[in-house]
Amino acid sequence: MSDVAIRVENLSKQYRIGAPQARYKTLRESLVDMAAAPARRLRRLGQPSPENETIWALKDVSFDVKKGEVVGIIGRNGSGKTTLLKILSRITEPTEGYAEIKGRVGSLLEVGTGFHPELTGRENIYLNGAILGMKRTEIDEKFDEIVAFSEIEKFLDTPVKRYSSGMYVRLAFSVAAHLEPEILLVDEVLAVGDAAFQKKCLGKMGDVAKEGRTVLFVSHNMMAIAELCERAVTLDRGTVVAIEEPLTAVQRYLSSFAESTTAAGRTNLRERKDRDGEGPIRFVSFHCEREDSRASSHLVSGEPGRLVLTYESMAQTPPQNVFVSILIYTSLGQQIANVSNEYFHAFETMPSVGQIACEFARLSLRSGHYTASLWCSVDARVSDFVQQAAVFDVIDGDYYGTGRITNYYRGSVFLDHSWRVRPSGLQAEGT
Repeated sequence: MSDVAIRVENLSKQYRIGAPQARYKTLRESLVDMAAAPARRLRRLGQPSPENETIWALKDVSFDVKKGEVVGIIGRNGSGKTTLLKILSRITEPTEGYAEIKGRVGSLLEVGTGFHPELTGRENIYLNGAILGMKRTEIDEKFDEIVAFSEIEKFLDTPVKRYSSGMYVRLAFSVAAHLEPEILLVDEVLAVGDAAFQKKCLGKMGDVAKEGRTVLFVSHNMMAIAELCERAVTLDRGTVVAIEEPLTAVQRYLSSFAESTTAAGRTNLRERKDRDGEGPIRFVSFHCEREDSRASSHLVSGEPGRLVLTYESMAQTPPQNVFVSILIYTSLGQQIANVSNEYFHAFETMPSVGQIACEFARLSLRSGHYTASLWCSVDARVSDFVQQAAVFDVIDGDYYGTGRITNYYRGSVFLDHSWRVRPSGLQAEGT
């Protein structure tokens, strides 16, 4: 008997860009449309047919997932991760190839799928259980556990269309994890929840994996991929780059962001398409500077340094109320810092082309390889957000000014501190 839970063979999905989305029609509209069709065809005779661009969201993707295995799917935005899960969840059909799934599937994709908006949270729990083929008595046994985990008991009898995205995700994940599907498909939707609930969800996914259920997990959280998964599939532009041990996959994925970095440490961001935000400001490059203000491929622990963002603005008037953040991650994708001007003051006005420099009087990062994500808002709206935008290195330095360079890895940051020995209160009193 085969131990394969998911088999994907030469799976491909093509989309047509620019084609109008079909909508549901009334019977009357359908009849009118049929009557007018011959006239439309006559008008189109002799005219060139419109050519809409097509793209392959997935192309010849093949891999197997064994029963009880936890496999991560990683890749940049637009690499085909969500399309893959939608095909496996039977939400969309492939253009070519096929996928075999052996077992009951529970899926948690983007917010808005899986629940009926007019039904209450309580009703949607039973609906999802019925879809999974569970009897009402089985759902009853899990009901209290689902509600307790989701922490939305007060709103259980409210239609889910009135839920916030965070409340929706809480209930959706709780249902997907507790109704005991044999295969669990989870997308990056967990990023919607707060940090405490994300941690709780990751812990539950770990429990699910230990119970021997199969999990396919899409995430930008590289630490979660490295800790939870047994293997990782890396996608790029719809194709499989590698299927390997998760730590190797994470390091390969993060190092791929260095491809557009020059020897001087400058990263070109103009061609990055996988970015969010539609505001006036766009990041066009990133580089580091040491004390001499020259672009550098690295910074030094304990020495002054800068992270410099070059930007362009397409606004007719100078942007106002600009906030910028640089999110810093370790080589394993664990976020260790978020430096932002929102803790101080907004940039009130900015030239159409310029640079934003984040300065460190004494860099507190230990030696290592780091990744930076860049975020910008203008008038409280996201203008540009580029995840894993650039990489930079930090080398060992004399952070504490003692003449000793710490050339070993312990933790990720230095902390200013001092030491002294003092008697305890009891000893000081002579007792």
